Amino acid sequence: MTTTQPRKTTDALMTGAEYLDSLRDGRAVHVDGEQVKDVTTHPAFRNSARSIARLYDALHDPATAGVLTGVDPDTGIRTHRFFKPSRSATDLVQAGEAIATWARASYGFLGRTPEYKAAFMAGLGVNADYYGQFAPNATAWYRRFAGKALHLNHVIINPPADRKRAIHDMGDVFVHAVRETDAGVVVSGAKMLATGSALTNAGFVAPVGSAQLEKGKAERFALVFFVRMDNPGVRLICRTSYERRAESPFDFPLSSRFDENDSVLLLDEALIPWEDVLVHRDTERATGFYAGSGFPNLYNFQSGIRLGVKLELMAGLLSRATRANGTDVFRGVQAGLGELLTLRDLVRALTSAMAHDPEPGPGGTVLPRLEHASAMRMAGPHIWNRVHELFESLLGGAPLAVPSSARDLAHPELRPLIDRYYRGADTSALERIKLFKLVWDAIGTEFGARHELYERNYSGNGEQIRLDALRWAVRRGSLGRYEELVQECLDDYDTDGWRRGPWLGPEQD
Repeated sequence: MTTTQPRKTTDALMTGAEYLDSLRDGRAVHVDGEQVKDVTTHPAFRNSARSIARLYDALHDPATAGVLTGVDPDTGIRTHRFFKPSRSATDLVQAGEAIATWARASYGFLGRTPEYKAAFMAGLGVNADYYGQFAPNATAWYRRFAGKALHLNHVIINPPADRKRAIHDMGDVFVHAVRETDAGVVVSGAKMLATGSALTNAGFVAPVGSAQLEKGKAERFALVFFVRMDNPGVRLICRTSYERRAESPFDFPLSSRFDENDSVLLLDEALIPWEDVLVHRDTERATGFYAGSGFPNLYNFQSGIRLGVKLELMAGLLSRATRANGTDVFRGVQAGLGELLTLRDLVRALTSAMAHDPEPGPGGTVLPRLEHASAMRMAGPHIWNRVHELFESLLGGAPLAVPSSARDLAHPELRPLIDRYYRGADTSALERIKLFKLVWDAIGTEFGARHELYERNYSGNGEQIRLDALRWAVRRGSLGRYEELVQECLDDYDTDGWRRGPWLGPEQD
């Protein structure tokens, strides 16, 4: 009788300090006409970087390490529970608890935390054979990713430059192979939207799953690879930093620390080493990985849990804000708050179903059921739009009735007047102003407006979300079953009356 020796457990997870140090690699990040020397100290990024570092420290904190980490039995690697493949519903439930624990650290306002890309990377090792000759690269990248809990993001969308043209006609803008060398493939082009990429260890570059890559014409665009942020020829051009514009935590309590800057990734004849390539000049594999990897199932699980945490904050915020206004006793206000609470519960129900009712995945793993994930994908944008409507209608102009900044509260002549005229129904003026500054940063500042756009487009354009839902229903047979149910109903009767069943016709009166 032979016994399998247990694998030796390895624990190389980064600490917060190690994560910050990993970003000091000479990467080319541009903002406000400046190439940033160190993203961990620059005022456009430093607090967001510290918010991420805090997550890494939680992996080692005795109070949270047990919830956040577990050992992958196939490799012996201790990692974040969502960074390893799940093999049971229990594993998915535990992964969900780990996701929620990290999400609460940013109140749900950091969308691309390190575990987001784990939705793809966790299955990379068990699904390595999909990548053919590059399968060893997939295995190596999974081990590297899980071992340290690397912070990765993806950039899979082509820039909005003449999108009506075929992809293979856009070689001046879209990412493509320029030439191959013994060392790797030289790549040029741009990708968006590199959310948070200034603070990641590497990016995952690929065509979006719905991309139309014409065989025989688009092979040089059929690339899937990892790009290290310090790779020569790689640049990030960032949008305006809301963190940098945040004058104080009191006035901008969210944007001053949770601004995951969006950027455009530029590749200017960047040499991608062969060991970082997953797909090369293969039009089918370049887009087929999307469905085969389980990514749609898993990223909607992660994003749904994060959205649920965000909705908990918003429900509590709306409750306290209406109470401060003295409108919490109004029937319509109570109905609106009840609706918001129900939206939170709906998200919780969907993510719970994803964990407790999984489907088989590659290599003996399990995945959240795709139908549940698709429902979450559809519901998310509607829910956040409705949150905005509820806040704007139930609070009216109250979020605007606050002093311009904390400095007004320090003004000796203004302060007595502010204390008198800005008080809430159940709070002091200071408490009310602080509360409504948080409301405004969540929904009304540039940061808040960006989150409205972000949640609306998080899972792709609205048409594609619906087309994917239809395609999945056809492919999996559920739409066919629904049509069979229609036929069953039609077969109950004809022009002569009931054909079957216990029902009586008029002639039997």
